Amino acid sequence: MRILITNDDGINAPGLQVLEEIAATLAGPAGEVWVVAPAFEQSGVAHCISYAHPTMVARLDERRYATEGSPADCVLAAVCDVMADNPPDLVLSGVNRGNNSGENAMYSGTIGGAMEAALQGLPAIALSQYLGPRTASLADPFEGSRHHGAAVIRRLLDHGDWTSDADFRLFYNINFPPVPAAAVRGTRVVPQGRRQGTNFSVVPYTAPNGRRFMWAAGGAQNAPARPGTDVAVNMDGFISVTPMRADLTCHASLREMSGLFDDNTPRQTEAAETP
Repeated sequence: MRILITNDDGINAPGLQVLEEIAATLAGPAGEVWVVAPAFEQSGVAHCISYAHPTMVARLDERRYATEGSPADCVLAAVCDVMADNPPDLVLSGVNRGNNSGENAMYSGTIGGAMEAALQGLPAIALSQYLGPRTASLADPFEGSRHHGAAVIRRLLDHGDWTSDADFRLFYNINFPPVPAAAVRGTRVVPQGRRQGTNFSVVPYTAPNGRRFMWAAGGAQNAPARPGTDVAVNMDGFISVTPMRADLTCHASLREMSGLFDDNTPRQTEAAETP
């Protein structure tokens, strides 16, 4: 198996080293692990691509490259250039330092990399490690993902829904809970949730020269969410697995609104029509 890995924390991030170990286990002795990751941290860039300017791609070692772009840029660089002659069988993005459960998923460059892989028609999985008081004292805060990651991915590869005939191919978002590996209670397939009473915000700052700046600030990561969602099960010690696709359509509303404009849309006056 040929596996491409990327992330949004940067090519020197400890979570990427964890993912390299996971990928090597999955690929086996006869497989290959390719790394194409951002040269610098790209957290919060979501599915951004460097559309308006060129992106440098640097070869650091055999099957190891760094780009000056986003995780989605990295996947494009791999699929369309670095690995163009022999594309990967699987794309893994992460392991992110911090969770990408709930509303965090919308901002995540880690998920953006997996999403781009799915748009390119490739099986893809995003992985993130929830952090908290119980991981802060660990010698390895990625202990949960390091210990359980390969087994969860194998289960998905063997039994997951890898629908590829839809307009938007499925990919998966995995979040490991903020507990030691031995305290993980199991794995749950759940929908994306949202933390209640908290949002991203900004902290304004005035520089000594009088110019106005801002720092983006995340909300409380331990805020409650609806039971049975990724946030809730993570906080309860479970690994969450959420199937996703790059389709933002609200299909329930489509059904409810069917016919809404069929009969009562006002006629547009012809440009040439006179009063």
